Amino acid sequence: MSAEATNPATPGPTTPPGQRKRARSRLDLRRLGRAALLGPAGRGRLPDAIGHVAEAHRGHHPDADLEPLRRAYVLAESSHRGQTRKSGEPYITHPLAVTLILAQLGAETTTLTASLLHDTVEDTDVTLDQVRAEFGDDVCYLVDGVTKLEKVDYGAAAEPETFRKMLVATGNDVRVMAIKLADRLHNMRTLGVMRPEKQARIAKVTRDVLIPLAERLGVQALKTELEDLVFAILHPQECAEVRELIAAKTRAGADPLADISEEVRGVLRDAGIAAEVLIRPRHFVSVHRVHRKRGELRPADFGRLLVLVNEDADCYGVLGELHTCFTPVVSEFKDFIAVPKFNLYQSLHTAVARPDGEVAEVLIRTHQMHQVAEAGVIALRNPYAPPPEEQPADGERADPTRPGWLSRLLDWQQAAPDPDTFWSTLREDLAQDREIAVYRPDGGTLGLPAGASCVDAAYAQYGEDAHACIGARVNGRLATLSTVLRDGDTVQLLMGQDLASGPSRDWLDHARTPAARIAIRRWLSAHPAPAPASGPTAAAA
Repeated sequence: MSAEATNPATPGPTTPPGQRKRARSRLDLRRLGRAALLGPAGRGRLPDAIGHVAEAHRGHHPDADLEPLRRAYVLAESSHRGQTRKSGEPYITHPLAVTLILAQLGAETTTLTASLLHDTVEDTDVTLDQVRAEFGDDVCYLVDGVTKLEKVDYGAAAEPETFRKMLVATGNDVRVMAIKLADRLHNMRTLGVMRPEKQARIAKVTRDVLIPLAERLGVQALKTELEDLVFAILHPQECAEVRELIAAKTRAGADPLADISEEVRGVLRDAGIAAEVLIRPRHFVSVHRVHRKRGELRPADFGRLLVLVNEDADCYGVLGELHTCFTPVVSEFKDFIAVPKFNLYQSLHTAVARPDGEVAEVLIRTHQMHQVAEAGVIALRNPYAPPPEEQPADGERADPTRPGWLSRLLDWQQAAPDPDTFWSTLREDLAQDREIAVYRPDGGTLGLPAGASCVDAAYAQYGEDAHACIGARVNGRLATLSTVLRDGDTVQLLMGQDLASGPSRDWLDHARTPAARIAIRRWLSAHPAPAPASGPTAAAA
């Protein structure tokens, strides 16, 4: 079963906002428990226990058919009946809470239906055939994708093999990982009753695997809360220090960002730009990072301004007004609208200073960009329903439901010889959190991690045929295979005619990607270097 719930104390008035939010979610969980104990409603009537899910779902999808949710809840509640969490709550509160997280992010009905059922096959007598018969192939696929493999069958390999299975399923439908991320978030919220060593183990896997996946899928709303929950478990002292910094800032009085936000509203109002200006508090880990980077924090460092507009052009209009009426901090400007991040993220980043020296960081985006920034692939609603638009076959953004990094990950995982290699390589691959775009002469694009070399580009483009690569041209000039590529470079790979030739051991020193390293190691293992000669003949030579 999934991680068990805990019963927290009610937060006091000085409790940080993030902790108050989590405490409110746990209070909601108790209300869910009471509603679930009452059992399902009569036939055709929406059960009270999923009323909050339905309300959140209709907020994003006003015309959604709620009947599949009703039927899924009835099956899940009856199947999990009698199962409880360590907190004493009925087990059904877990799939309900996971489904609410997804509904609040805008997930469509199929995802929510599968979320309600996501533990039934794993923990009850419900079978995949039954799910398929009742709810169709899509829901069955999603439930199967998040169902864990049994330890009795796989032993110590159960966890890595479960993740391998889940990633393969995600390659065909990203909604599998969306459910898994929401599942892990709720389990992390309710991890308090576990033994400290188990909390630490789960937190480390969350840090090494789930948080990077949330980042790569663009689900910032889940990623930031997961980061804070992991931070509290693995770094309790630093977390306490950040909590005190936030509390001290709160005790200090007025937030300078409130004054700056009013000035920004006035500037945009005078310019005739319709905009919503919000103060966006930094989460704990973000405060910790800024504190380590800058030392003593300024009052405005605890948050950023978020400006939401209706059209892309308005983003640049806002930027122009801010840079005209305030002093821009040029080094802080980034344009992720013209050049979006590989995880769908789009926004303008800038920072402006007032005459009193107070500096405010500002994010500028449209309402649609904001939804995607928070929910990532979940904001695509049902990405598989409409026919795909005509887009180029290559490139990270050609198909947001099958991004290039995921395709590469799926390619090398097939070559991983054993679960331990897969598990360690997966963590290493996901730790590479920045990507670059490298262009081919034919117009195609290769997405590679920062620091990748021509060796990595060769294996990304040609697979194991890259064994025959003999050199490269980078931006038209001859380059060695060890050359490190930069974002925007054009690389032409030069292939030899002898397909029987292979890589040298030195290539491993320049290979950054798992696909390249695994392929090189496999070739070297199959073609061991001859042992040096020994004995009288060698001595005579």
